[in-house]
Amino acid sequence: MDALPHPPLACEIAPERIAAARWTRTGGLDEFSVEALPGGAIVPSPVETNIVDPASVRAAVTTVFGRLKAHHQDVVLLVPDPVIRVFVQHFDEFPQSPGEAAPMLRWKLKKSVPFEAEETLVSYMRQMPRDQGVDVVAGLARLRIVREYEALAEAAGLRPGVVLTSSLAALTLLNDSQATLLARVCGASLTTAIVRQDVLCGYRCTELREDAAKLTPEMLLEEVYPVSAYYQDYWQEGIQSVRLGGLGFRAAEFIGPLEEELRCPVGSLVGSLQREGRLREDAQPLADRELEGLLGWMQYRGSRSEARPR
Repeated sequence: MDALPHPPLACEIAPERIAAARWTRTGGLDEFSVEALPGGAIVPSPVETNIVDPASVRAAVTTVFGRLKAHHQDVVLLVPDPVIRVFVQHFDEFPQSPGEAAPMLRWKLKKSVPFEAEETLVSYMRQMPRDQGVDVVAGLARLRIVREYEALAEAAGLRPGVVLTSSLAALTLLNDSQATLLARVCGASLTTAIVRQDVLCGYRCTELREDAAKLTPEMLLEEVYPVSAYYQDYWQEGIQSVRLGGLGFRAAEFIGPLEEELRCPVGSLVGSLQREGRLREDAQPLADRELEGLLGWMQYRGSRSEARPR
């Protein structure tokens, strides 16, 4: 993610709402806006049409950006997690040239995605491997689906410069000094990711049998176990903390059962950020609305702003 541009405007698109924020040059929150969507207006999918009610979604996008007085600017689009398939792959050798690397990833992962290679968008980044070789985080998406979301921004007079899943953006909220598992619910999907010292060790996005309102701790544990077990087998250590996202006030119901089964501290993503003193004061409005994708992008932008020469 270090190579990503960081425009001062971002939009997080979720099945239930459109949210957008603008930041100052120093990374502080300038202003933000949220607009609710009618049920079923967006149905996230890697292959099927996502914008089911175009009129309602376009109206919400126009309203949000109108409040921010945003026109003719670059914008980051944080899209629902099911839109982009994310993989962590290990290679003994990996090409330096993007012209060779992207076709290799298309070929290796063609049986893991439900769309044809010729309509597949590929993005990737290298990260530190556990042992020898090269580890690559790859994101694959169907071009037609990504264009649905880009067209929303373009219709509002904006230029989509970065397209990222909201949970990948939210990963920057984790304190990854130890192996930390994020379990984040959005609509009818659950994203489970494990990070450890700036390394994405595992990632999985699944469709839930029930929405967040009907999810139980037992159902969540069933979904979390595969990524947790993979991490323990591959890295030869257990998960050391768990953070829950997208559960709102219901997060408290899950903490006790998960701590008992996983034998490590469990807390809400935003609540833990506040308790650890890592939440910027000007980011509190985003935290209050649990806009985890925008909050994570703000954290990322702030860290990159600090890293740039003055």
